[in-house]
Formats: sequence, structure tokens, C-alpha cells
Amino acid sequence: MPVDRSSKFLLVLAVATCQMIFAPRTDAADDTVQIDSGMLRGETTGTVISFKGIPYAAPPVGNLRWRNPTPVSKWNGVRESRNFGPSCVQADDLPKSEDCLTLNIWTPVKRSRTPLPVMVWIHGGALVHGNTLQYPGDQLAAQRVVFVSLNYRLGRLGFFAHPGLIEESPDEPVGNYGYMDQLAALKWVQQNIKAFGGDPKRVTIFGESAGGGSVMAHMVSPLSRGLFQAAILQSPGAPTARAQSLPLSSLKQAEKAALDFADSLGITGTDSGALAALRALPAEKLTEGASAPEALAGMSTSKPVIGISGPILDGRFLLETPEAAFAAGRQAPVPVIVGANSRDLGIGQAATKDDLFQIFGKAAAEARALYDPGNRETLEELRQQLFADKTLVEPSRHLADEMIRAGQPTWWYRFSYVAEALRDDPKWKGTPHGFEIPYMFDIPAALVKDRVTPADWAMAALASGYWVDFARKGDPNGGSRPYWPIYDPNTDKLINFTNDGAIVGPDPLKPRLDLWQRYWNEQN
Repeated sequence: MPVDRSSKFLLVLAVATCQMIFAPRTDAADDTVQIDSGMLRGETTGTVISFKGIPYAAPPVGNLRWRNPTPVSKWNGVRESRNFGPSCVQADDLPKSEDCLTLNIWTPVKRSRTPLPVMVWIHGGALVHGNTLQYPGDQLAAQRVVFVSLNYRLGRLGFFAHPGLIEESPDEPVGNYGYMDQLAALKWVQQNIKAFGGDPKRVTIFGESAGGGSVMAHMVSPLSRGLFQAAILQSPGAPTARAQSLPLSSLKQAEKAALDFADSLGITGTDSGALAALRALPAEKLTEGASAPEALAGMSTSKPVIGISGPILDGRFLLETPEAAFAAGRQAPVPVIVGANSRDLGIGQAATKDDLFQIFGKAAAEARALYDPGNRETLEELRQQLFADKTLVEPSRHLADEMIRAGQPTWWYRFSYVAEALRDDPKWKGTPHGFEIPYMFDIPAALVKDRVTPADWAMAALASGYWVDFARKGDPNGGSRPYWPIYDPNTDKLINFTNDGAIVGPDPLKPRLDLWQRYWNEQN
């Protein structure tokens, strides 16, 4: 991989450490709300009350493994909602369970007469790992929004299309169970968020990496239409706005991947007996060889981990690639924020510089002149820059181009800020994949703990302020923040969150991204 794959795990640990900063007070007041399935008791911390581990669907266990989510059973009495539910089953060493379809809500203690905007976060993790515990919503809710985070099925439990499933459920979407979980959570929000002071008509969905890709999937899925009114995509991947950058699986390819995995375990056939044998497997068996590093390495080499399909063109939830939907204007007509980081994730491999630049064929010399004009860059550095542009940076611009062409207000960004305590470290040449999240969540101490500085806090207030105002009114501008203009493809300006603040201006990467744009156009 051209990027240090430990970066994502470092973020997980750092943000988990930050949970201590926002730990509930033992003397906090309780509060209760009534939702469709029963009463909940949350816990107040300062100006925010949280409700954690709320089931939004029935546990997908037993015969419900690899079935679309079903309604949760009602309960009697008051359900305590002070603790996160377990993470969905994955290779990571953390509390996990198949019974994981829960969500969490943070909302201001003091309610206003006017319902508050709702921000629904979809976590990333290559669709094979991740959870909600990593992302405390206290600070966003303190800015007077209702914040929601959700768990969804991952890996072979979340994206799996054995032919037996198609035979079993011919009238249902098959394969994209993780996406169907997200869809169920969005429907739950529509039905219940008023109880928490939220406005179901002002829902913004946002996510990073595969979470941003999930947002993109909901933008183009006809099943998600009307469930949200704005979208934020942070380094969106799996899928991206370029169909060939991280290709989706066809249903036929996903079926083969599932059959190959079953065959590797000695389970043959496509009938109900094979399906029953797969459902009888321990959940942990389904995570073997499917960690995030292994899944990313499989993407990089175009040799996916056996049984890992990723997003599937199932013909029900996903009818076409996002790129095709955008080209035809079939996406949700909502305002959009989209962007990527200055040291983002790249998927691809090359053994030498010549191999790397030969990707561009006849334009290899032009690529070399743009990326390595003095022939002084290391191969590792060039792989990082070139593959990041290919995988996430140029596709984010392409998405912005398509949204503007469709008449949807769109704001394009790049995140380049590095915490002051890290700037003397030569490894920190910019913002790695996922490391913008603590600033958008207004929790910069998640990265550097007690070394956080006033400048770090200022950047967090700035970035989170843009995000919250966008959720509030479909436009990120407000307050004393620098004005962020709607993206204009003719000028190619963006806002860059830098060590010197938010700067609006021409994109310095434009020649490189233009080269990739020509490359993709030729591929198509």
C-alpha cells in the first residue's frame, strides 16, 4: 500500500482515548423519551444528553443472518441507554456481536420550540471494520444539532450474495445487507427523531471513506430517496464517483465470491442446505483473513479477499454505479459538501517509477513532469501522491463537477491542517486519510491529547462550524468564518483547511487532477 495502513487504526485508538474526555458524570441527571419501540433513559453530560445502544432493527442472527433488517421488538418498562452497543462482527479485537444493529443519539438538554437539524454519521473502515464507539457526538450536539451514529453489518456478514439467498428471497434486495441496515436506520430516524428534538425534514447524512461511499450509495439508491435533505462526503470511497477507481461487484461476481468462500470451508451447492450450513458457522469464522489491512491490500492488488464483495450492483438497492447515475442526473437532488485530504489514501501498486507513470500510457512523460519534475521524489512518496489522486482526490472533484452540472449547490474542500504538536515530525507532510474527523467533530484532543493548542481548537471550531451550518440550512457559511463559495468548475477553486486557516483559491493540484480526468475519460 502507498499509504501507512496503520493510520486508520491510530485514529481509532486516538478517538477512543478521547472518550475519556467526554465520559458521563456520575452525578448526571437522567432523562427519558418515548419512541416507537418503548421508553429510553439516557444520561446528561453538561448541556447534552446521550442515548446509546438503541436497537433500530431486530438482531440479524440465526435465520436472519444475511436477511434484510426486520423491525425491532417492543419492550416494556424503561430501557437504559447509557452504554454503546457491541460493534458489528469484524476482525478487530474489541467487544463485538452479530446482535449489533444499534444507534446512538446526542441532543441538547434544552429543547427549542423549533426542531433541530439532524446529522447522521456513517463510519468508514473499508466496509470490513469500524464502529460508533470511536465517534463521540457531544461537541456537535452542543452546537445545537441532533447527532446520530449507527452500526451496520460488515465484511462477509454485511456484503454477501450466496445464490441460496437469492432463491430464498427472490422479491428482496440481496447482498448489500450493510447498506440495508443503514437504510433501516435512516427510516428509524424519520419515525423517531422528533422524540429527541430533531427535525425529520432536515436530515444530513455524512461519512468518511467507506462511510462517505455509503453516503454516495444512498444518494443514487431509489430506496433512500426522501430520507435525507443534504449530504457530506469526506474522502468518499467504496464506491467512489469514478466507477473504475474502486469497481463495484456485479451480482454475478458477488455470487461467485460467496461460492468460493463457502467452497473453501467445504460447503458446496447453492441450495437451502448450503445456506443453512453457512448460517451455522460461528460469526468469528466469517472474519478470518478479512481484516482492514487485508481487505485494502486486496483492493490494491485487484485480488480481493475471498468472500469479500464490497458494494454490490444488486439491481434493487444499487441499480447502477454512482458515476452512471450522476451522468444521467438520477441522484438525490440535495446540496453537497465533498472533498479529500492532502495526504489521502491511495489504492494501487507499482514496483518502479517507470511502472507508476506507465499507468498513463502515452501521457507517461507528462505525468512524470507533474509528479516528479526533478526526479528527486522517492517511489513511496510518488505512490502516495499519485494513487491518492486516483482513488479519492480527483473523484471528489468529479463528484462536485457532476453535482454542479445537475444544479445542486456543492462545496468542494481539501483538508491539509496538521496539529501544531506534530508539525516537526517529518512523517506529517499533510493530513492522512481519516485525520480530518477530529476537527469536523470538534474534538482535536483526540489526536494529540494534552498537547492540543489554541490553533488546533480554532481549526476544530472552524471546520465543525461549517459542517453544522450546512446541516442547519444547506449552506456552510455563517458567523465570522471565511466565506466558502459554491464550487465553480470553470475557476476550479476550493477551500483548503491549512495550517494558516481556511483559504479559498485555485487548486494547486489542478494540472494533476486534469490529467486524471483525461485518463478516466479515455477509459470510459
